[in-house]
Amino acid sequence: MRGVQRSGKADMADAALLIIDMLNRFDFEDARPLVQAAYRAANAVEGLRDQARAADVPVIYVNDNYGQWQSTPDQLIEMLIGDNPEGGEMARRLAPGEQDYFVIKPEFSGFYATNLPAILPRLGVSRLILTGVAADICVLFTAADAHMREYDLWVPADAVAGVSPERAAWAIDIMRDTLSAEVAATTDLSLADWIQRQSKD
Repeated sequence: MRGVQRSGKADMADAALLIIDMLNRFDFEDARPLVQAAYRAANAVEGLRDQARAADVPVIYVNDNYGQWQSTPDQLIEMLIGDNPEGGEMARRLAPGEQDYFVIKPEFSGFYATNLPAILPRLGVSRLILTGVAADICVLFTAADAHMREYDLWVPADAVAGVSPERAAWAIDIMRDTLSAEVAATTDLSLADWIQRQSKD
């Protein structure tokens, strides 16, 4: 993972993509519905990640560490792949690259007790795309903290997953109606189009 630096394209320079808890053990009770929803969302997340990398938009993984407080990101990924039948395939598919950033979070929000509030200003970021799990917990808490810090938000409805469609829809409604987030699916809105549209506002 790289240090905090930007060489980016001017029209994309103030956006970042957050991938929240997609690198996951999925080993808790009644996880099956979330696993299935997360794998459906992974297509959209992967597509956004590839668009972001191509446009030099920072990709920031914001993740629990599952008690591995002394592990590096690479060691955490190795643990998820090596001993995790539910999440191992996801970890292989969505593993961060050398150009990406990795933030460990101890609680629900990606902003609470992490270095994310320090990284984003150094990258010149004022707009965030939030993806991942769970829509009604970690994504929602991160979106609320981002909104209070006056970040413009896009939470693509097809790039987040919840333990049930009802809870995911409830969270998406809150993020749209209360947190002023764009929630259009990636099939209806590309990363470049959202950034360009926000630039005109």
